Amino acid sequence: MAKGQINVQTENIFPIIKQFLYSDQEIFLRELVSNAVDATQKLTTMGKLGELKSEVGDTTIEMKIDSKKKTLSFIDKGIGMTEDEVDRYINQIAFSSAEEFVEKYKDKASIIGHFGLGFYSAFMVADKVEILTKSYQEGAEAVKWECDGSPNYTLEKTKDKKERGTTIVLHISDDAKEYIEENRISELLNKYCKFMPVPIKFGTKEETLEEKTGKKDKDGKEITKEKKITKDNIINNPEPAWTKMPADLKDEDYKEFYRELYPMNFQESLFHIHLNVDYPFNLTGILYFPKLKNNLEVQKDKIQLYSNQVFVTDSVEGIVPDFLTLLHGVIDSPDIPLNVSRSYLQSDGNVKKISNYISKKVADKLHDLFKKDRKGFEEKWDDIKIFIEYGILSDEKFAEKAKKFALYKNVDGEYFTMEEYKEKVKEAQTDKDKKLVLLYTSNKDEQYSYIAAAKEKDYDVLIMDTPLSAHLVGKLEQQEEVSLSRVDGDTVEELIKKDEEIPAKLDEADEKKLKPVIESVLPDESFTVNFVSLSEKAAPMTVTQAEFMRRMKDMSAVGGGGMMGMGNMPDAYDFKVNANHPLISKILGEKDESKQKEMAKQAADLALLSQNLLKGESLNNFIQRSIKLI
Repeated sequence: MAKGQINVQTENIFPIIKQFLYSDQEIFLRELVSNAVDATQKLTTMGKLGELKSEVGDTTIEMKIDSKKKTLSFIDKGIGMTEDEVDRYINQIAFSSAEEFVEKYKDKASIIGHFGLGFYSAFMVADKVEILTKSYQEGAEAVKWECDGSPNYTLEKTKDKKERGTTIVLHISDDAKEYIEENRISELLNKYCKFMPVPIKFGTKEETLEEKTGKKDKDGKEITKEKKITKDNIINNPEPAWTKMPADLKDEDYKEFYRELYPMNFQESLFHIHLNVDYPFNLTGILYFPKLKNNLEVQKDKIQLYSNQVFVTDSVEGIVPDFLTLLHGVIDSPDIPLNVSRSYLQSDGNVKKISNYISKKVADKLHDLFKKDRKGFEEKWDDIKIFIEYGILSDEKFAEKAKKFALYKNVDGEYFTMEEYKEKVKEAQTDKDKKLVLLYTSNKDEQYSYIAAAKEKDYDVLIMDTPLSAHLVGKLEQQEEVSLSRVDGDTVEELIKKDEEIPAKLDEADEKKLKPVIESVLPDESFTVNFVSLSEKAAPMTVTQAEFMRRMKDMSAVGGGGMMGMGNMPDAYDFKVNANHPLISKILGEKDESKQKEMAKQAADLALLSQNLLKGESLNNFIQRSIKLI
């Protein structure tokens, strides 16, 4: 029996491993299963290259719990280790067998492990660790390595290991008892090992089969009986859809994989993108477009990142552009650099290239769908528009490509690209300064009267009703050289100034006399009374809010806007009185002060009601007054 001290640069590495090296204790399971997969794939590679004298045979990896002994075992039938290799790869932890193997079989093998310290994550949960291993090499003897969490170990030959491969036994410490619970291990295997490329067995499961009896019933139908059989419980899918070529998959295969990824998600995705590139970096994956509607937050963190089918993280910021984190699916790349725990991503040139590639692929796919089936694309638009708005606002290259497929819907339910829309409205909505003015609504129902007034003048109104719309209108003004105004942001006549000003029927003295009457019936000082000269057919009183102020508040509410605290500023409204409307002249000419005030209050409340600003007691009083007047 050999005894010795593990060759490390510090007196005792184990407290460092437990406290600092890994961000999550549960990572040990992924590291040890990855090592088992590694050893198995090495054996398979050598078998394909004709370097094995024995058959590869069954390569299933097995996990076992012994609750009485408080052990968790990882059993593989892979390449195994000789006594010398155990000394090099386990005792001298500066070495990594994966790196050495990659160098020897460069371009011929798919290797998961690049982390020499991966094995030592076992000591985060174990008081003692045993390795029983037998090399594939002819005449090799099995050896047993044992360590109790100090730098001291024992290494000896053993008769306990008959078959080729490696068994790692963790004697679970008292403060980590959860790792000898079947449910907890099942949960972690499902999280980290669901798509590892080698079958992984954890216990058995019972299945019911229909068995023919050879007999028939009175109607001549075959009589069957149920037969229960016990099978290995293989917890993973070694050949997930993203590892296959797109030509080998049908739509149903993609749908089935989506259900496999998100078993608790009962909504189908809208469509998918299959990523497959091997130069200048390696990347495979499938991204799905979920039905987003107007929800930005609930959809995030649904993309899973893998490295050669080993789960790394579902927090992919830095790997994909921020707007693409709204998508669902899988990205797998061995070229994304990871730290020892594989939990955090380190930024480098490859990451940037990968990010740009994914963004381009998504834009190309959207453009392709738009060209091939515009009607179908329009039907999906409301479910994906917030995603595309996010992309336009956050990624310049995507924004440029999106000009070809980004749609804008008007209140009549028609869809246009921006170029098509500008062509549609340019004749009616170009103002006297030759500026094209686009009108939009953020709430079709609440702003109905303003939309109706705009349509009476043959103006068209777009629907811009997502949380990002306030940001998008500014982007469009900059990008398209147009002006955008919310349909209730001013009177229709002032939104698109085309005519000379209409002379006012009221003079300055009349306005001075009427202004305090109107101010007295308004809810508070947030309303500023202004007299405007509009046509007699325009509304007698109108409530508007400055486009700039409202837009800044909207942007601040969803983040951004450039002005700190803008979202907390009190609302300020323009209360516009149409000096040419007959009702205003009637209010001015009314001699009875109480009747004059009642008329002014009724007209003011109608204006407030049209902006959904009449509530509670004020709304009730308005209803009672209206009944009385009728």
